[in-house]
Amino acid sequence: MRNLPVVMTQYKLTVVEPPAPKTREDANGAQVPVTDRDGVAQFAVSLFAKLQVGPGERAPKGEEIKVTLTADPGEGFPEDTRVELLDPQINPYSIESPDGRTVSGIAFKAMGLKHTTPAPMPTRRHNRDGDGES
Repeated sequence: MRNLPVVMTQYKLTVVEPPAPKTREDANGAQVPVTDRDGVAQFAVSLFAKLQVGPGERAPKGEEIKVTLTADPGEGFPEDTRVELLDPQINPYSIESPDGRTVSGIAFKAMGLKHTTPAPMPTRRHNRDGDGES
């Protein structure tokens, strides 16, 4: 099974490493760009994913994930930017290492990134005297 859709709306996603062209080391040790089957350049971004919880609840530990982006996300996604993934998907993988051990996991993929708007800060009400009330 490939390209399984996944719902990530319950997670706060924060950029850890800004998007950059994805590269791979070739046989000579040189870094070469990664492309899809149609020759389109792929991009990679590292995000910190943390579950959003309700008031008074404690969030479990978050985790850093690397996401392959199938299109150039453009500029404007520096470190600490809150984002959403466009059409997020996962792909399970299993690779046998040279020493005979099997490494398995999931790879994240998305069409792109979108800025999220943080929840608005509560505003202070003012009474007639101009003093702020909580």
